[in-house]
Amino acid sequence: MLQHGKVALALHHLREGDGRPLLLLHGLGDQAPVVIPSWCDAWRGPVAALDFTGHGQSTIPRGGGYSAEVLLADADIALAELGPLTVVGRGLGAYVALQLAGGRATEVRGAVLADGPGLTGGAVQPTSPSFVALAPRSAPPDPYAMYEMSHDLRPPDYATLFARMAVERSGLEQPITVSAVIRPPWLSAVADQVGVVQASIRDALRAYEVID
Repeated sequence: MLQHGKVALALHHLREGDGRPLLLLHGLGDQAPVVIPSWCDAWRGPVAALDFTGHGQSTIPRGGGYSAEVLLADADIALAELGPLTVVGRGLGAYVALQLAGGRATEVRGAVLADGPGLTGGAVQPTSPSFVALAPRSAPPDPYAMYEMSHDLRPPDYATLFARMAVERSGLEQPITVSAVIRPPWLSAVADQVGVVQASIRDALRAYEVID
């Protein structure tokens, strides 16, 4: 368990290995896998998976307050624990992986953005705020996470900022790979950026595994 403020984050070590760690980030309402997915079984290094706040075995906080940046901080804490790594994000995890690749460009050695729950997010520009009171649940996922992250604002120009930071600061020619078939506006904008390529998850991991 890792500590993020008052939240305990569950970081699952799925397999040991030699080399750079691979971090898996799950989709909205999902949780870390209990076994290594088949598309990364050839990765030679350690494989770890994180439960975001309000998901899996991580803490469910009181009253919501979720944003992509809160989950980015979750992933950043896992990065600090594991050291330089490659990341695969599915759905909501893909958006967080993009932000992590831009915000920690020198430590993220390749980010793969894949399909999964929560990939689309909410509007692309500000809308009228809404306030809800949801019945609490004793088991994950947190209803507030499901509601708030499905309404999360995802402007394409904001997303491309992280892609450009990854390209400019990582030292990699192609630091981000888009594997997702579904392309909401933010992801379409990212896929059009210089230094962003499109490939399957397996092919992307083969390319990233050999980089320094």
